[in-house]
Amino acid sequence: MSETVIREVAKDVWIFSRPFARFGFFPVGGRSTAVKMRDGNLWVLASTPLDTETKVKLEELGPVKYIIGADAVHHMFLSDFKKAYPEAKVIAPKAAIERIEDKTLKFDGAWGSDPEGTQYGFEEDVQHCYFSGFANKDVAFFHPASKSMIQADLLFNLPPTEQYSKSKSSGRVPLVGNFGPFSWFHSKFASAMGEDKEAMKRHVKTVARWDFKRIIPCHGVCKSILYGPLLNPVLLLGRC
Repeated sequence: MSETVIREVAKDVWIFSRPFARFGFFPVGGRSTAVKMRDGNLWVLASTPLDTETKVKLEELGPVKYIIGADAVHHMFLSDFKKAYPEAKVIAPKAAIERIEDKTLKFDGAWGSDPEGTQYGFEEDVQHCYFSGFANKDVAFFHPASKSMIQADLLFNLPPTEQYSKSKSSGRVPLVGNFGPFSWFHSKFASAMGEDKEAMKRHVKTVARWDFKRIIPCHGVCKSILYGPLLNPVLLLGRC
């Protein structure tokens, strides 16, 4: 039985959640996200395997036009997606391109290499902000139509309950428990990952201006934001 949980989390926004353990023992879960754009094509943050269930759902939703790598370490499945959807454009941070094993994979854009402000063609539907000061070189994304912020390693929300809901494992994080945006441990993690403090503050201000009401993380539970502006969890990254 497939361990992938597929759910429409908001209109035209689908998530594909499944188990994933960092270093083989630290359960953080994995998640891909697909956004159906206004032209009917799909923008896909590809961070989980392209299993049969995922492929069937994507083909049901529409043609895949963009395959996105969200940061330096979320690149394992980009080649598989490109092979399945050869007409799609692949865009990822420069750091991911340097690490990927498949050196034949052609990229159509690279955050960290392309000039700041480069437009890739999907900006009317999905906005982006490259965090050059973050160790994993993450990109945050915003889908205004659903007020969803989509990201990989900037913000976690563990334990990964949904991602392990079809697994025999509980998905509990050993010794840590809750690892959410407002937790003490997450604050320490963000501080350690923020290599360029001024760059972090600059990019946090950009993302904090987005009118998002939901955070879709690659790791952990999707979270609706019911807080006032001063309690926006993204602002905590600016304290790195």
